[in-house]
This record gives sequence, structure tokens and C-alpha cells, in this order.
Amino acid sequence: MTEWREHNYKSSIIWTGAGTQGTKSYLSYERDYEIHIEGKPSIKGSSDPMFRGNPDVHNPEDMFLASVSACHMLWFLHICSTNRILVSAYNDHAEGTMHEGEDGAGQFTSVTLHPHATITRKADLRKAHDAHIEANKKCFIANSLNFPVHHHATFDCLGD
Repeated sequence: MTEWREHNYKSSIIWTGAGTQGTKSYLSYERDYEIHIEGKPSIKGSSDPMFRGNPDVHNPEDMFLASVSACHMLWFLHICSTNRILVSAYNDHAEGTMHEGEDGAGQFTSVTLHPHATITRKADLRKAHDAHIEANKKCFIANSLNFPVHHHATFDCLGD
């Protein structure tokens, strides 16, 4: 039986888009807000522009996708470090699909990561691919979703 350790997180959100009329009508208010986490910089957010949000700040869908990508990356780097795979660069171009129903409710149905890492030895290429598979299994965010997260990893090798 797996023994679980509990980790707790806190954040606060403040709606900053009330203006002078609040929610008098669908068009009377802005969707802007700020996320505050103690000891960290605030994040300005809004809804997606297609839902009358501010296109210049992050929306929940952006942050959701970035969370999946960042969690995978951090696990990948950890697994590489413990397996002596030297990674000198990493980036990912994540894609997610959300379906919206006629009633406005929606959900993400897929996320695909496209991580690209630079490793120092070609001999570590197989282990680096395996590290992505393991990272996919370990990612806290991906494990919290009701659909699998896919990844299509590519690599550059600096040496033999």
C-alpha cells in the first residue's frame, strides 16, 4: 500500500473588473482578476478573449496548460539528474483542446506536450526518452486529470 504525504497550497484571487456597475449586465463588467500567493509576485488574469476577457493577460486555460507542461519538465529534469543524463536546454510547446457544450460548460479533452531537450551524449538518448515516459507517470498535474497527457519528445545531442 502506498503511503501518501499531504501537501497543502493556498492562493487568493481578487476580482478587479467590477468597474462602476459590477455585474449589472453581462457587458457591464471586466473579467480581470489578480492571483496572490504569499511571498510570490501577483499574476494578473482574465477570461479568454472569446469570453470577453483581456487578451493581454493570462487566462485560466493558459495557466492550466502551462502547469501541465511545467510539471512534466520538472519531473523530466529530476529523472535525468538522478540518472546522470546531462540536460543543458529544454523547451516545450504544449497544445491543449477544450470542448465547450451548448450550455457553455466545457472541459479539456486532450493535452499534448512537445518537449525538446538538449543532452550532452548521444548514448543517453534512449534513457532520455524513457525519462519522458517516467515523467508522464509521475507528474502531479497530469495525474489529477481525467484524460491522458501525451508527449512527442525531440532531442539535440551535443556529442557522441
